[in-house]
Amino acid sequence: MNFEHTEDRRMLADTLNRFVSEQYGIEHRNQLAYGQEGHSPALYAQFAELGAIGALFPEDAGGFGGAGFDISVVFEALGRGLVAEPLLDALVVGQALIAAGSESQKAKLQDIIAGDLICALAHDEPGSHYELHNVSTTATQTASGWVLNGTKGVVALGEKADLLLVSARTGGSQLDASGISLFLVDGSAAGLSKRGYQRFEGGRAADITFNNVQVPADSLVGAQGKGYAVLEHISGYALLALASESLGAMDVAKQHTLEYLQTRKQFGVAIGTFQALQHRMADVLLEIEQARSAVINAASAVDTAQGAAKEKVLSAAKYTVGYVGTKVAQESIQLHGGIGMTWELPLAHYAKRLVMIDHQFGDEDHHLARFIALGQQG
Repeated sequence: MNFEHTEDRRMLADTLNRFVSEQYGIEHRNQLAYGQEGHSPALYAQFAELGAIGALFPEDAGGFGGAGFDISVVFEALGRGLVAEPLLDALVVGQALIAAGSESQKAKLQDIIAGDLICALAHDEPGSHYELHNVSTTATQTASGWVLNGTKGVVALGEKADLLLVSARTGGSQLDASGISLFLVDGSAAGLSKRGYQRFEGGRAADITFNNVQVPADSLVGAQGKGYAVLEHISGYALLALASESLGAMDVAKQHTLEYLQTRKQFGVAIGTFQALQHRMADVLLEIEQARSAVINAASAVDTAQGAAKEKVLSAAKYTVGYVGTKVAQESIQLHGGIGMTWELPLAHYAKRLVMIDHQFGDEDHHLARFIALGQQG
């Protein structure tokens, strides 16, 4: 297998890495990520101009990429800069529209790709424990459309989102895979109650309550009660994106730690000459390469595998970066000593993001159990 990117992907990676290093320095990033907005609308527009959003979607949908390795290239670059812009939700909402949206709904993709529309997936609920089929929010059909009631948690940039992709139950019980439907909801719709807060690693999220929110009939995405398959489909893209982002962050944490070991001196010599620390760093390097292989495998599987075979590879990648990312965060901080915990050191922020990636779209335990269950199916 040829592991080298195409020339177009190398050019995209170079462009994004250069832009992130020049425009998204750690101090500026922290001002944005921990500020009231949680991100920069101006920089998000620039990412769109550079093609970062367009690369996430195929040409027939208005983009110029959409393959697994296109997505991997973009999110690895974002991970290297701890970018807090809402590209992950642009990816999953856009892919849902491609997979199941009506023609009028798919037309919104152009605004998403242009960076003019901030969208968010409102699916997770308190106590859902990462299970896609655990949905208690309800949608009741009326003569003119639907009425939504329920609560969604940790919706990325939920306060600012122009468009929400909401999962709600139109049939079945709370844990049934069947009976889940998807709806496009205006972010300013009457009846929405939003409680915004800062995320631990930067950026903002919100808990959103739907109190008799009325939406028109054409807000339904895909067939009624068939939303679970779409959720599983777009979650696969999210797993690849997060695994790639984690890999980019790991590479930077690794480089910072190597530089520290080579420059920090004790007893007149660089601490990187101490054999015990060399062994620990060697373990970190080997683990990161294992994660890199898992990401490459996942990027390929998104385009070439189907069904349980694809889902196993994606869960394996997410499990791997969850385990390795946490180890890289812990080892890098310990190898830095006390300074590794300080706000001023970029490494501390990379460590937080690596740990928190594990908790998005399922943590280590969830994906290990999912991998085992998928294996038992065939």
